[in-house]
Amino acid sequence: MRKFVISAVALTALTGTALIAQQMPPAPGAKDPSRVSGGTYQVDPGHTQVAFAYDHMGFSNNFGLIAQPTGTLTLDPKNVAASKVSIDVPIANLRTGVAALDEHLMKADFFDAAKFPKATFVSTSVKPDGTTSAEITGNLTIKGVTKPVTLNADFYGAGKAPAMAGGKENVGFVATTTVKRSDFNMGYGVPMVGDSVELKIVAAFQK
Repeated sequence: MRKFVISAVALTALTGTALIAQQMPPAPGAKDPSRVSGGTYQVDPGHTQVAFAYDHMGFSNNFGLIAQPTGTLTLDPKNVAASKVSIDVPIANLRTGVAALDEHLMKADFFDAAKFPKATFVSTSVKPDGTTSAEITGNLTIKGVTKPVTLNADFYGAGKAPAMAGGKENVGFVATTTVKRSDFNMGYGVPMVGDSVELKIVAAFQK
């Protein structure tokens, strides 16, 4: 009798889960450029992240994350080349999962975050490649040093969020590039610790 009761409870739980899943609507966003409308979008800081990866002594490829950037995207679907993006990245939000390393990265050997609390990227040109990709060239400023950088950006999706999620129009991209930290006065440990840093930016915008 006890086994029957347990089985019945488990079946009820599974059925309830299935019903909840059936009630959830499909994802409102899709990789469909026709869903993108023109105008100025604001960065969605809760869903925008900058990931970085670097070689550590030839033993491992370590990585970290900087969350909650801010900024704007001005987008014209009929003239993508005229689009502009400007992003501010708060260095204090950097996390590697190792507290001692995070603390060191804030010091003068690396970001010197007390003096230079943010990194910025401001686009200077956008070169479309088909309907879902583009090369975005701009000026990257870290630790008071500005260098030109080209991002390889891919359109991820667009659509209108449901009312429960704010009801705003959303558009998202994923961009990648590689920079040398020594170019930004952060050459501490080179070449024992890799100079090249791979960046992956997951960017979400709303209006």
